[in-house]
Amino acid sequence: MSTSLLPVGHLSPGHDLNGYIQAVNVIPMLTADEERELAFRLHEEGDLEAARRLVLSHLRFVVHIARSYSGYGLPQADLIQEGNVGLMKAVKRFDPNQGVRLVSFAVHWIKAEIHEFVLRNWRIVKIATTKAQRKLFFNLRSAKKRLAWLNNDEVDAIARDLDVKPEVVREMEGRLSAHDAGFDASPGDDEESAWQAPVHFLDDDAADPATQLEDSDWEGDATRRLRLALEELDERSRDILQRRWLSEHKATLHDLADVYGVSAERIRQLEKNAMKKIRLQIGDTLVA
Repeated sequence: MSTSLLPVGHLSPGHDLNGYIQAVNVIPMLTADEERELAFRLHEEGDLEAARRLVLSHLRFVVHIARSYSGYGLPQADLIQEGNVGLMKAVKRFDPNQGVRLVSFAVHWIKAEIHEFVLRNWRIVKIATTKAQRKLFFNLRSAKKRLAWLNNDEVDAIARDLDVKPEVVREMEGRLSAHDAGFDASPGDDEESAWQAPVHFLDDDAADPATQLEDSDWEGDATRRLRLALEELDERSRDILQRRWLSEHKATLHDLADVYGVSAERIRQLEKNAMKKIRLQIGDTLVA
């Protein structure tokens, strides 16, 4: 059963988020017996109507989980959409014989899809690369009991709880606490503060003609390879990438779904496939 085959009616978080949330909150919740009956109908008979009812009755839980990721500055509608994909995968794999409710089983799948979306889009420079770092990325904030830096006992306690080494906790804390510093002094700084700006201590290597030529050649080559890679894509895939990542006003999955008359999940698949082709053409180092 493909997730694209699970109809959820006219519900779509990308069109009217507030209206969507209100709509999913009034969908009746299933009793344990109703849920079990629908799950058996799906897995024994392939009943897509049963799948639809299982998905619809749990959309409110996806909204609840997605809200906990609002601090990453990503569109709430996209977070919910990714969570819905995880819910559909959970419905597909849910075994009513295990004696657990679907919501307990689905939490893992919902969070997994949202995690992947956040890690792909939160920062250009990847903050979490290893498995241990990815675990810390989503747990360290809630594990910290205060805003100050962690002391040794707290580091050790978090390391034990998350089954990682203390030095990994320290490294991730530094990454999460890092912030951008202005290169030049701010207009309101006093004379002493102004002279502490990095501009007064760092040499400007960019003035070196050899460095300028090297940078220009690299940027020109990267631009050329990206342009050629885009030209290799079909018109629809190229348009999706340009609107999603290269335009000043980036389109959402649902914006493009409306344009092409397909589901948001289909746009997501096309985007993913197009990015893979781009990476093969120009290399991972040029694609965030």
